[in-house]
Amino acid sequence: MKLKITDRIDEARVVVLPYHKDEVLWSQVAKLTGIALKSEFDGSFQTSELIYNPNGTTLFILLGLGDLKDRSRLSLLGRWLGFTYRKKLDTSIHLEAEGLSKLEVEELVHGLGLAAYDIGHMKSEEVEQKGVFSDDFTIVVNSSIKGIDRVCKEALIASEVRMRAMKLVDAPGNVKTPQYLAEWALDSAHQFGYRAEVLEKGQLDQEGLKALLAVGQGSQHPPVLIKMEYRPDSLSEDVPKIGLVGKGITFDTGGLSIKSSTNLHYMKSDMGGAAAVLGVMELAARLKLGVHLIGLVPSAENSVDALSVKPGDVIGSYSGKTIEVIDTDAEGRLILADGLAYMQKNYAPDMIIDLATLTGSSVMTLGYAAGAMFTQHDDLARQLTEAGETINERVWRLPLWDDYKPDIHSDIADVRNFSGKPVAGAITAAKFLEAFLIDNPKWAHLDIAGVAFGDSTFAKMKSATGFGVRLIINYIKQLQYSKS
Repeated sequence: MKLKITDRIDEARVVVLPYHKDEVLWSQVAKLTGIALKSEFDGSFQTSELIYNPNGTTLFILLGLGDLKDRSRLSLLGRWLGFTYRKKLDTSIHLEAEGLSKLEVEELVHGLGLAAYDIGHMKSEEVEQKGVFSDDFTIVVNSSIKGIDRVCKEALIASEVRMRAMKLVDAPGNVKTPQYLAEWALDSAHQFGYRAEVLEKGQLDQEGLKALLAVGQGSQHPPVLIKMEYRPDSLSEDVPKIGLVGKGITFDTGGLSIKSSTNLHYMKSDMGGAAAVLGVMELAARLKLGVHLIGLVPSAENSVDALSVKPGDVIGSYSGKTIEVIDTDAEGRLILADGLAYMQKNYAPDMIIDLATLTGSSVMTLGYAAGAMFTQHDDLARQLTEAGETINERVWRLPLWDDYKPDIHSDIADVRNFSGKPVAGAITAAKFLEAFLIDNPKWAHLDIAGVAFGDSTFAKMKSATGFGVRLIINYIKQLQYSKS
Protein backbone atom coordinates (compact mmCIF):
# COMPACT_ATOMS: atom_id res chain seq x y z
CA MET A 1 0.00 0.00 0.00
CA LYS A 2 1.25 3.48 -0.90
CA LEU A 3 0.79 6.93 0.58
CA LYS A 4 0.45 10.38 -0.95
CA ILE A 5 0.06 13.72 0.82
CA THR A 6 -1.69 16.43 -1.21
CA ASP A 7 -3.50 19.74 -0.84
CA ARG A 8 -6.29 19.10 -3.33
CA ILE A 9 -8.74 16.42 -4.38
CA ASP A 10 -7.42 16.15 -7.95
CA GLU A 11 -9.54 13.68 -9.89
CA ALA A 12 -10.11 11.26 -7.06
CA ARG A 13 -12.74 8.60 -7.66
CA VAL A 14 -13.46 7.95 -3.97
CA VAL A 15 -13.28 10.78 -1.44
CA VAL A 16 -13.88 10.39 2.30
CA LEU A 17 -15.36 13.39 4.11
CA PRO A 18 -15.05 12.74 7.88
CA TYR A 19 -17.16 14.64 10.39
CA HIS A 20 -17.48 14.64 14.15
CA LYS A 21 -20.89 14.11 15.68
CA ASP A 22 -23.23 17.06 15.20
CA GLU A 23 -20.54 18.96 13.27
CA VAL A 24 -21.50 18.07 9.70
CA LEU A 25 -20.89 21.06 7.38
CA TRP A 26 -23.56 20.65 4.75
CA SER A 27 -22.38 23.77 2.93
CA GLN A 28 -18.95 22.13 2.54
CA VAL A 29 -20.56 18.89 1.38
CA ALA A 30 -22.51 20.81 -1.25
CA LYS A 31 -19.40 22.66 -2.40
CA LEU A 32 -17.30 19.50 -2.74
CA THR A 33 -19.93 17.19 -4.20
CA GLY A 34 -21.79 19.69 -6.35
CA ILE A 35 -25.06 18.54 -4.78
CA ALA A 36 -27.04 20.56 -2.24
CA LEU A 37 -28.61 18.20 0.28
CA LYS A 38 -29.13 17.54 3.96
CA SER A 39 -29.90 14.11 5.37
CA GLU A 40 -30.13 12.44 8.77
CA PHE A 41 -26.39 11.75 8.77
CA ASP A 42 -25.07 13.48 11.91
CA GLY A 43 -21.51 12.15 12.23
CA SER A 44 -22.28 9.41 14.78
CA PHE A 45 -19.47 6.89 15.10
CA GLN A 46 -19.16 4.31 12.32
CA THR A 47 -22.00 5.71 10.25
CA SER A 48 -21.67 6.67 6.62
CA GLU A 49 -23.56 8.03 3.65
CA LEU A 50 -22.69 7.74 -0.04
CA ILE A 51 -23.04 10.63 -2.48
CA TYR A 52 -22.05 10.64 -6.15
CA ASN A 53 -21.23 13.90 -7.88
CA PRO A 54 -23.65 14.99 -10.68
CA ASN A 55 -21.76 13.22 -13.48
CA GLY A 56 -21.18 10.09 -11.41
CA THR A 57 -17.38 10.14 -11.67
CA THR A 58 -16.62 10.60 -7.97
CA LEU A 59 -18.04 8.83 -4.94
CA PHE A 60 -18.05 10.85 -1.72
CA ILE A 61 -18.33 8.91 1.53
CA LEU A 62 -19.53 10.89 4.52
CA LEU A 63 -17.89 9.20 7.52
CA GLY A 64 -19.02 9.61 11.12
CA LEU A 65 -16.15 10.01 13.60
CA GLY A 66 -18.41 10.20 16.64
CA ASP A 67 -17.55 12.33 19.65
CA LEU A 68 -14.70 12.52 22.18
CA LYS A 69 -15.30 9.07 23.66
CA ASP A 70 -14.81 7.52 20.20
CA ARG A 71 -11.40 9.06 19.47
CA SER A 72 -9.45 5.99 20.54
CA ARG A 73 -11.40 3.80 18.09
CA LEU A 74 -10.56 5.69 14.91
CA SER A 75 -8.12 3.01 13.79
CA LEU A 76 -10.96 0.49 13.99
CA LEU A 77 -13.12 2.94 12.02
CA GLY A 78 -10.49 3.30 9.30
CA ARG A 79 -10.27 -0.46 8.91
CA TRP A 80 -14.08 -0.73 8.84
CA LEU A 81 -14.20 1.93 6.13
CA GLY A 82 -11.70 0.15 3.89
CA PHE A 83 -13.23 -3.26 4.54
CA THR A 84 -16.86 -2.21 4.07
CA TYR A 85 -16.31 -0.30 0.82
CA ARG A 86 -13.48 -2.44 -0.59
CA LYS A 87 -15.53 -3.35 -3.67
CA LYS A 88 -15.89 0.32 -4.55
CA LEU A 89 -12.16 1.00 -4.27
CA ASP A 90 -9.92 0.42 -7.28
CA THR A 91 -6.60 2.26 -7.14
CA SER A 92 -6.90 4.80 -4.33
CA ILE A 93 -8.93 6.45 -1.61
CA HIS A 94 -8.73 10.15 -0.80
CA LEU A 95 -9.05 11.28 2.83
CA GLU A 96 -10.13 14.92 3.15
CA ALA A 97 -8.38 15.50 6.48
CA GLU A 98 -8.38 19.28 6.85
CA GLY A 99 -9.83 20.07 10.25
CA LEU A 100 -8.75 16.79 11.82
CA SER A 101 -6.03 16.53 14.46
CA LYS A 102 -2.71 14.83 13.80
CA LEU A 103 -3.73 11.87 15.99
CA GLU A 104 -7.05 11.48 14.17
CA VAL A 105 -5.34 11.41 10.78
CA GLU A 106 -2.74 8.93 12.06
CA GLU A 107 -5.38 6.54 13.41
CA LEU A 108 -7.54 6.66 10.28
CA VAL A 109 -4.54 6.00 8.02
CA HIS A 110 -3.41 3.15 10.26
CA GLY A 111 -6.86 1.61 10.08
CA LEU A 112 -7.07 1.99 6.31
CA GLY A 113 -3.74 0.18 6.11
CA LEU A 114 -5.16 -2.70 8.17
CA ALA A 115 -7.99 -3.08 5.65
CA ALA A 116 -5.39 -4.79 3.42
CA TYR A 117 -5.14 -7.78 5.79
CA ASP A 118 -5.99 -10.98 3.92
CA ILE A 119 -6.98 -13.63 6.42
CA GLY A 120 -7.46 -16.18 3.63
CA HIS A 121 -3.80 -16.32 2.65
CA MET A 122 -3.75 -20.14 2.82
CA LYS A 123 -6.65 -20.76 0.43
CA SER A 124 -5.79 -22.80 -2.66
CA GLU A 125 -7.67 -20.60 -5.10
CA GLU A 126 -5.59 -17.62 -6.15
CA VAL A 127 -7.52 -14.37 -6.07
CA GLU A 128 -6.35 -11.32 -7.96
CA GLN A 129 -4.96 -8.80 -5.49
CA LYS A 130 -6.75 -5.60 -6.34
CA GLY A 131 -8.18 -2.60 -4.54
CA VAL A 132 -7.03 -2.34 -0.91
CA PHE A 133 -5.27 -5.72 -1.27
CA SER A 134 -2.98 -4.41 -4.02
CA ASP A 135 0.53 -3.20 -3.26
CA ASP A 136 -0.12 -0.23 -5.55
CA PHE A 137 -3.28 0.91 -3.78
CA THR A 138 -2.75 4.48 -2.57
CA ILE A 139 -4.08 6.36 0.43
CA VAL A 140 -4.18 10.05 -0.50
CA VAL A 141 -4.34 12.44 2.47
CA ASN A 142 -5.25 16.11 2.19
CA SER A 143 -3.85 17.82 5.28
CA SER A 144 -1.72 20.89 5.93
CA ILE A 145 -0.63 19.82 9.43
CA LYS A 146 3.11 20.22 9.88
CA GLY A 147 4.87 16.86 9.87
CA ILE A 148 1.79 14.93 8.74
CA ASP A 149 3.81 13.18 6.03
CA ARG A 150 6.04 11.46 8.62
CA VAL A 151 3.07 10.67 10.87
CA CYS A 152 1.15 8.99 8.05
CA LYS A 153 4.18 7.05 6.83
CA GLU A 154 4.79 5.69 10.32
CA ALA A 155 1.09 4.81 10.68
CA LEU A 156 1.21 2.82 7.45
CA ILE A 157 4.44 1.04 8.44
CA ALA A 158 2.83 0.19 11.78
CA SER A 159 -0.15 -1.34 9.98
CA GLU A 160 2.20 -3.47 7.83
CA VAL A 161 4.05 -4.81 10.87
CA ARG A 162 0.84 -5.33 12.81
CA MET A 163 -0.58 -7.39 9.93
CA ARG A 164 2.58 -9.50 9.90
CA ALA A 165 2.03 -10.20 13.59
CA MET A 166 -1.65 -10.99 12.92
CA LYS A 167 -0.67 -13.40 10.18
CA LEU A 168 1.58 -15.23 12.64
CA VAL A 169 -1.23 -15.62 15.17
CA ASP A 170 -3.72 -16.78 12.52
CA ALA A 171 -1.30 -19.35 11.08
CA PRO A 172 -2.18 -23.00 11.88
CA GLY A 173 -0.15 -25.01 14.35
CA ASN A 174 1.17 -27.47 11.77
CA VAL A 175 2.85 -24.56 9.98
CA LYS A 176 3.72 -22.33 12.90
CA THR A 177 6.20 -24.38 14.92
CA PRO A 178 8.78 -22.89 17.32
CA GLN A 179 11.31 -23.15 14.48
CA TYR A 180 8.93 -21.19 12.22
CA LEU A 181 8.86 -18.32 14.72
CA ALA A 182 12.63 -18.49 14.96
CA GLU A 183 13.06 -18.23 11.18
CA TRP A 184 10.62 -15.32 11.12
CA ALA A 185 12.73 -13.46 13.67
CA LEU A 186 16.01 -14.19 11.89
CA ASP A 187 14.61 -13.04 8.52
CA SER A 188 13.10 -9.89 10.03
CA ALA A 189 16.32 -9.00 11.85
CA HIS A 190 18.36 -9.46 8.68
CA GLN A 191 15.97 -7.35 6.63
CA PHE A 192 15.44 -4.47 9.06
CA GLY A 193 18.74 -4.14 10.84
CA TYR A 194 18.54 -5.61 14.32
CA ARG A 195 20.12 -8.69 15.88
CA ALA A 196 18.51 -12.09 16.37
CA GLU A 197 19.84 -15.38 17.67
CA VAL A 198 18.12 -18.69 18.36
CA LEU A 199 19.00 -21.14 21.12
CA GLU A 200 18.11 -24.68 20.02
CA LYS A 201 17.35 -27.64 22.27
CA GLY A 202 20.96 -28.57 23.02
CA GLN A 203 21.82 -24.99 23.92
CA LEU A 204 18.72 -24.69 26.09
CA ASP A 205 19.92 -27.73 28.00
CA GLN A 206 23.40 -26.26 28.43
CA GLU A 207 21.96 -22.93 29.61
CA GLY A 208 19.59 -24.61 32.04
CA LEU A 209 16.24 -23.46 30.67
CA LYS A 210 14.61 -26.48 32.25
CA ALA A 211 11.03 -25.23 32.44
CA LEU A 212 10.99 -24.35 28.74
CA LEU A 213 12.44 -27.76 27.88
CA ALA A 214 9.89 -29.51 30.09
CA VAL A 215 6.92 -27.89 28.36
CA GLY A 216 8.23 -28.84 24.92
CA GLN A 217 9.46 -32.35 25.69
CA GLY A 218 6.25 -34.01 24.48
CA SER A 219 6.37 -32.43 21.02
CA GLN A 220 8.09 -33.51 17.82
CA HIS A 221 8.98 -29.83 17.36
CA PRO A 222 11.69 -28.94 19.92
CA PRO A 223 11.46 -25.69 21.87
CA VAL A 224 13.63 -22.66 21.20
CA LEU A 225 14.56 -19.38 22.82
CA ILE A 226 14.54 -16.48 20.36
CA LYS A 227 16.83 -13.63 21.43
CA MET A 228 16.63 -10.23 19.74
CA GLU A 229 18.28 -6.88 20.28
CA TYR A 230 17.63 -3.50 18.68
CA ARG A 231 20.10 -0.74 19.44
CA PRO A 232 20.54 2.19 17.05
CA ASP A 233 24.09 3.35 16.27
CA SER A 234 23.68 6.67 18.05
CA LEU A 235 22.01 6.16 21.41
CA SER A 236 22.13 8.38 24.47
CA GLU A 237 23.41 6.70 27.62
CA ASP A 238 20.39 7.84 29.63
CA VAL A 239 17.94 6.00 27.38
CA PRO A 240 16.48 3.08 29.34
CA LYS A 241 17.04 -0.49 28.28
CA ILE A 242 13.67 -2.19 27.89
CA GLY A 243 13.28 -5.95 28.08
CA LEU A 244 10.31 -7.62 26.40
CA VAL A 245 9.30 -11.26 26.90
CA GLY A 246 6.55 -12.90 24.83
CA LYS A 247 4.84 -16.22 25.44
CA GLY A 248 5.35 -18.39 22.35
CA ILE A 249 3.22 -21.52 22.73
CA THR A 250 2.64 -22.34 19.07
CA PHE A 251 -0.14 -24.79 19.89
CA ASP A 252 -1.60 -25.68 23.26
CA THR A 253 -3.34 -29.03 23.70
CA GLY A 254 -3.19 -28.58 27.45
CA GLY A 255 -0.70 -31.43 27.65
CA LEU A 256 -1.85 -34.41 29.73
CA SER A 257 -4.32 -32.05 31.45
CA ILE A 258 -5.87 -31.97 28.02
CA LYS A 259 -8.30 -29.25 27.00
CA SER A 260 -11.86 -29.86 25.85
CA SER A 261 -12.22 -30.22 22.09
CA THR A 262 -14.53 -27.19 22.06
CA ASN A 263 -12.58 -24.36 20.44
CA LEU A 264 -9.35 -26.36 20.71
CA HIS A 265 -8.53 -25.35 17.14
CA TYR A 266 -8.16 -21.79 18.34
CA MET A 267 -5.19 -22.74 20.51
CA LYS A 268 -2.99 -21.87 17.54
CA SER A 269 -3.32 -18.34 18.94
CA ASP A 270 -1.49 -19.08 22.19
CA MET A 271 1.57 -17.20 20.96
CA GLY A 272 -0.15 -13.80 20.74
CA GLY A 273 2.38 -12.41 23.22
CA ALA A 274 5.28 -13.69 21.12
CA ALA A 275 3.76 -12.11 17.99
CA ALA A 276 3.50 -8.80 19.83
CA VAL A 277 7.17 -8.89 20.90
CA LEU A 278 8.32 -9.91 17.42
CA GLY A 279 6.24 -7.08 15.96
CA VAL A 280 7.58 -4.50 18.41
CA MET A 281 11.18 -5.43 17.61
CA GLU A 282 10.58 -5.11 13.88
CA LEU A 283 8.58 -1.90 14.11
CA ALA A 284 11.09 -0.20 16.42
CA ALA A 285 13.84 -1.01 13.92
CA ARG A 286 11.80 0.16 10.92
CA LEU A 287 10.90 3.44 12.64
CA LYS A 288 14.49 3.81 13.89
CA LEU A 289 13.33 4.65 17.41
CA GLY A 290 15.95 5.92 19.84
CA VAL A 291 15.58 3.10 22.33
CA HIS A 292 17.51 0.03 23.43
CA LEU A 293 15.27 -3.03 23.18
CA ILE A 294 15.86 -6.63 24.18
CA GLY A 295 13.25 -9.15 23.08
CA LEU A 296 12.99 -12.77 24.24
CA VAL A 297 10.51 -15.33 22.96
CA PRO A 298 10.57 -18.70 24.73
CA SER A 299 8.65 -20.92 22.31
CA ALA A 300 7.35 -24.48 22.58
CA GLU A 301 4.47 -26.68 21.50
CA ASN A 302 2.48 -28.15 24.39
CA SER A 303 1.58 -31.61 23.13
CA VAL A 304 0.38 -34.98 24.44
CA ASP A 305 2.97 -37.76 24.27
CA ALA A 306 4.59 -40.49 26.33
CA LEU A 307 7.34 -37.99 27.10
CA SER A 308 5.00 -35.20 28.21
CA VAL A 309 5.30 -33.73 31.69
CA LYS A 310 2.79 -35.32 34.08
CA PRO A 311 0.64 -33.59 36.69
CA GLY A 312 2.51 -33.93 39.96
CA ASP A 313 5.96 -33.87 38.36
CA VAL A 314 8.58 -31.53 39.79
CA ILE A 315 10.72 -29.73 37.23
CA GLY A 316 13.62 -27.31 37.39
CA SER A 317 13.90 -23.81 35.98
CA TYR A 318 16.53 -21.37 34.76
CA SER A 319 16.38 -19.47 38.06
CA GLY A 320 17.22 -22.63 40.00
CA LYS A 321 13.79 -22.83 41.64
CA THR A 322 11.85 -26.07 41.49
CA ILE A 323 8.25 -26.19 40.29
CA GLU A 324 5.53 -28.67 41.12
CA VAL A 325 3.39 -29.04 38.00
CA ILE A 326 -0.20 -29.30 39.19
CA ASP A 327 -1.76 -28.64 35.79
CA THR A 328 0.10 -29.13 32.51
CA ASP A 329 -2.34 -26.67 30.89
CA ALA A 330 -0.74 -23.93 32.99
CA GLU A 331 2.33 -24.17 30.77
CA GLY A 332 2.64 -20.60 29.56
CA ARG A 333 3.77 -19.37 32.96
CA LEU A 334 6.47 -22.08 32.98
CA ILE A 335 8.15 -20.87 29.81
CA LEU A 336 7.71 -17.24 30.87
CA ALA A 337 9.38 -18.01 34.19
CA ASP A 338 12.50 -19.10 32.31
CA GLY A 339 12.25 -16.15 29.91
CA LEU A 340 11.92 -13.57 32.69
CA ALA A 341 14.77 -15.03 34.76
CA TYR A 342 16.99 -15.25 31.67
CA MET A 343 16.20 -11.64 30.77
CA GLN A 344 17.01 -10.32 34.21
CA LYS A 345 20.24 -12.29 34.67
CA ASN A 346 21.75 -11.83 31.20
CA TYR A 347 20.61 -8.34 30.21
CA ALA A 348 19.71 -6.48 33.44
CA PRO A 349 17.22 -4.15 31.70
CA ASP A 350 15.87 -1.05 33.41
CA MET A 351 12.36 -2.44 33.01
CA ILE A 352 10.76 -5.68 31.86
CA ILE A 353 7.37 -6.12 30.20
CA ASP A 354 6.00 -9.53 29.36
CA LEU A 355 2.99 -10.17 27.13
CA ALA A 356 1.08 -13.44 27.16
CA THR A 357 -2.24 -15.01 26.27
CA LEU A 358 -2.01 -16.53 29.71
CA THR A 359 -5.34 -17.15 31.44
CA GLY A 360 -9.04 -17.52 30.78
CA SER A 361 -9.43 -15.83 34.15
CA SER A 362 -8.35 -12.49 32.66
CA VAL A 363 -11.07 -12.90 30.02
CA MET A 364 -13.66 -13.67 32.69
CA THR A 365 -12.60 -10.52 34.53
CA LEU A 366 -12.25 -7.98 31.72
CA GLY A 367 -13.95 -9.63 28.76
CA TYR A 368 -12.64 -8.58 25.37
CA ALA A 369 -12.24 -4.86 26.08
CA ALA A 370 -8.87 -4.76 27.86
CA GLY A 371 -5.84 -6.78 28.86
CA ALA A 372 -5.03 -7.42 32.51
CA MET A 373 -1.96 -5.58 33.82
CA PHE A 374 0.04 -6.55 36.88
CA THR A 375 2.88 -4.47 38.30
CA GLN A 376 4.19 -3.24 41.64
CA HIS A 377 5.29 0.05 40.06
CA ASP A 378 2.74 2.86 39.90
CA ASP A 379 4.58 4.93 37.29
CA LEU A 380 4.89 1.96 34.91
CA ALA A 381 1.18 1.19 35.38
CA ARG A 382 0.24 4.78 34.62
CA GLN A 383 2.49 4.99 31.56
CA LEU A 384 1.20 1.76 30.03
CA THR A 385 -2.40 2.75 30.74
CA GLU A 386 -1.93 6.12 29.04
CA ALA A 387 -0.10 4.53 26.11
CA GLY A 388 -3.04 2.24 25.41
CA GLU A 389 -5.91 4.67 25.95
CA THR A 390 -5.35 6.76 22.83
CA ILE A 391 -5.12 3.79 20.46
CA ASN A 392 -7.76 1.49 21.99
CA GLU A 393 -5.23 -1.06 23.24
CA ARG A 394 -6.30 -0.71 26.82
CA VAL A 395 -4.89 -2.43 29.89
CA TRP A 396 -6.43 -2.48 33.35
CA ARG A 397 -4.44 -2.92 36.53
CA LEU A 398 -5.20 -5.83 38.85
CA PRO A 399 -3.56 -6.41 42.26
CA LEU A 400 -0.37 -8.29 43.02
CA TRP A 401 -0.91 -8.42 46.78
CA ASP A 402 0.89 -11.01 48.84
CA ASP A 403 -2.53 -12.21 50.02
CA TYR A 404 -2.43 -14.41 46.90
CA LYS A 405 1.06 -15.80 47.53
CA PRO A 406 -0.13 -18.90 49.44
CA ASP A 407 -1.92 -20.02 46.27
CA ILE A 408 1.42 -20.96 44.70
CA HIS A 409 2.73 -22.77 47.81
CA SER A 410 4.01 -26.31 47.29
CA ASP A 411 4.90 -28.77 50.03
CA ILE A 412 7.51 -30.57 47.94
CA ALA A 413 8.90 -27.86 45.61
CA ASP A 414 9.66 -24.16 45.77
CA VAL A 415 6.39 -23.22 44.03
CA ARG A 416 3.48 -24.86 42.24
CA ASN A 417 2.19 -23.70 38.89
CA PHE A 418 -1.54 -23.76 39.64
CA SER A 419 -3.63 -23.10 42.71
CA GLY A 420 -6.50 -25.40 41.78
CA LYS A 421 -8.98 -22.75 42.92
CA PRO A 422 -11.72 -21.43 40.63
CA VAL A 423 -10.97 -17.82 41.61
CA ALA A 424 -8.23 -15.22 40.98
CA GLY A 425 -6.54 -17.33 38.31
CA ALA A 426 -4.95 -14.41 36.46
CA ILE A 427 -3.60 -12.98 39.72
CA THR A 428 -2.07 -16.21 40.97
CA ALA A 429 -0.47 -16.72 37.55
CA ALA A 430 1.11 -13.28 37.89
CA LYS A 431 2.27 -14.09 41.43
CA PHE A 432 3.89 -17.25 40.06
CA LEU A 433 5.84 -15.21 37.49
CA GLU A 434 6.86 -12.67 40.13
CA ALA A 435 8.51 -15.47 42.12
CA PHE A 436 11.16 -15.84 39.40
CA LEU A 437 12.30 -12.21 39.49
CA ILE A 438 14.82 -10.86 42.00
CA ASP A 439 14.58 -7.67 44.08
CA ASN A 440 11.27 -6.31 42.77
CA PRO A 441 12.47 -5.04 39.37
CA LYS A 442 10.45 -2.57 37.33
CA TRP A 443 8.26 -5.21 35.72
CA ALA A 444 4.80 -5.44 34.23
CA HIS A 445 2.94 -8.56 33.21
CA LEU A 446 0.24 -8.10 30.54
CA ASP A 447 -2.26 -10.94 30.26
CA ILE A 448 -3.75 -10.35 26.80
CA ALA A 449 -5.78 -13.54 26.41
CA GLY A 450 -9.03 -11.67 25.75
CA VAL A 451 -7.72 -9.05 23.35
CA ALA A 452 -5.13 -10.77 21.14
CA PHE A 453 -7.58 -13.04 19.36
CA GLY A 454 -11.36 -12.92 19.07
CA ASP A 455 -14.51 -12.13 17.13
CA SER A 456 -14.54 -9.16 14.78
CA THR A 457 -16.50 -7.71 11.90
CA PHE A 458 -13.66 -8.59 9.52
CA ALA A 459 -13.88 -12.39 9.63
CA LYS A 460 -16.51 -15.08 10.16
CA MET A 461 -14.34 -16.93 12.69
CA LYS A 462 -12.17 -15.68 15.54
CA SER A 463 -9.03 -14.00 14.28
CA ALA A 464 -5.95 -12.09 15.40
CA THR A 465 -5.99 -8.42 16.41
CA GLY A 466 -2.26 -7.65 16.61
CA PHE A 467 -2.81 -6.31 20.13
CA GLY A 468 0.32 -5.19 21.94
CA VAL A 469 2.50 -4.03 19.05
CA ARG A 470 1.30 -0.42 19.03
CA LEU A 471 0.75 -0.40 22.79
CA ILE A 472 4.44 -1.00 23.49
CA ILE A 473 5.60 1.25 20.65
CA ASN A 474 3.36 4.03 21.97
CA TYR A 475 4.79 3.50 25.44
CA ILE A 476 8.33 3.76 24.05
CA LYS A 477 7.47 6.95 22.17
CA GLN A 478 6.05 8.48 25.33
CA LEU A 479 9.30 7.73 27.15
CA GLN A 480 11.20 9.45 24.34
CA TYR A 481 8.97 12.52 24.41
CA SER A 482 9.34 12.82 28.18
CA LYS A 483 13.13 12.90 27.71
CA SER A 484 13.02 15.66 25.09
